[in-house]
Amino acid sequence: MRSRTARGRRRIALASATAMTAAAASLAALSGTAGAASSPVTVQYRTSATGATADQSEPWFKVENTGSTTLQLSNVTVRYYFKADSAGMTYRFACSWAVKGCANVTGTFGTLAHPTATADRYLDIGFTAGAGSLAPGADTGDLQLRFYRADWQTLTQSDDYSFGAAQTAYADWPKVTARLSGSTVWGTAPEGNDPTDPPTDPTDPPTDPPTGGQTLFDDFDYTSSADPRISANGWSVRSASGGPGVSGATWAPENVTFTATGGNSVMNLRTSTAGTAESTKQTEVLTKATKFKNGTYAARVRFADAPVSGPDGDHLVQTFFTINDLTAPMADDYSEYDFEYLPNGGWGETSDILYTTSWETYDPDPWQAVNQHTESRQSYDGWHDLLLTIDDSTIKYYIDGQLFGTHDAAYLPERPMSINFNQWLIDLAGQSSTTARAYDEQVDYVLHVKDQVLTPAQVSAKVGAYRTAGTAFEDTVPAG
Repeated sequence: MRSRTARGRRRIALASATAMTAAAASLAALSGTAGAASSPVTVQYRTSATGATADQSEPWFKVENTGSTTLQLSNVTVRYYFKADSAGMTYRFACSWAVKGCANVTGTFGTLAHPTATADRYLDIGFTAGAGSLAPGADTGDLQLRFYRADWQTLTQSDDYSFGAAQTAYADWPKVTARLSGSTVWGTAPEGNDPTDPPTDPTDPPTDPPTGGQTLFDDFDYTSSADPRISANGWSVRSASGGPGVSGATWAPENVTFTATGGNSVMNLRTSTAGTAESTKQTEVLTKATKFKNGTYAARVRFADAPVSGPDGDHLVQTFFTINDLTAPMADDYSEYDFEYLPNGGWGETSDILYTTSWETYDPDPWQAVNQHTESRQSYDGWHDLLLTIDDSTIKYYIDGQLFGTHDAAYLPERPMSINFNQWLIDLAGQSSTTARAYDEQVDYVLHVKDQVLTPAQVSAKVGAYRTAGTAFEDTVPAG
């Protein structure tokens, strides 16, 4: 995990509802296609930017509850499909105005597993709990949304699957899809890109994890950072100086502690500062071995928006990631796969944002990067199930059982990696106070299964089996 203060400017990225009717359940099996006559959700679309090219794309939506029961908007996701201007182009989402409040509308970009001539990316529009619910027959009112290129250059939208130049007034638009509690209930996705993932069809494979598989599991049942079992189990609690983070800060093993929460032992990483480099203490725990490559990586992590004490506002990074060493600038055998949560912004962002990033390589000076990322500008305060899978064709990131991002084969790892957790400060510009403050990131467990791609349900089953058996630690993964 490098210090990437310039990443926001210079990264080069390469590429339920409370009740479901029987009709909705059957529609979910139709490979992403649903019609207004029987769908519990209808999406209307218009655009206020009709040109073949534009400074920004402006998809506006209304979501209507066409079912017979109250609809919780937090269970609804609308997906807009588009073609990126180039493989390395990144985009930014914004909400101009929404009847439900822009603070209650989220936008997350992703990459399609099966690109077509008119779509290789998507924008997922979601809702927080604050958006509330819709009674039968009600709609959200205007969702005046927009997205634009990160370099603010003109974009081309005439080749975008979901774009409709003639749609200057709201009308049903089946070229966007809507999911309700994970099932597609409206619209038709580009061919081969049913957005329901993980699958929800009743014929799906069982949730029991596959038998066998060399595995690392740790429930973090330790007494302190000095517990000799930590080292014996293959972990290192960092004390060495250096990046990432504030120059001159220290890495403090004593700030890694263990406590019981909800019947489980939890690892706590505390980062503290009083506004100076000398007072800044960061934390990192990582495997000593770099022996992890393809397979499944999972952890339950508690991100925090606010400090446990003192004033808020520091540019904090809370993480779960895998990484190996950069042998030379732009070396093509470098690999890194990140979950990074910035509760107070940083890297050019002004508020909370979560990144998942797959790295091919980089050059620290002058800064160049080859990566692909997915982002979501919303709060992730609280506990979350984080899941990363790597096979021979794709990298997939899941959050709380839902697919968050799919990244391309160009970013697959060439060499084994370590598994890491850390919490650190990008800089001291977010909060100028000299009052001491401290932030906590917590980790419930970590799991890696070598060369097996597990679903979120299978991960939960495997962790549950370890805990039922009273197994706090196992490592059968051979040395790399």
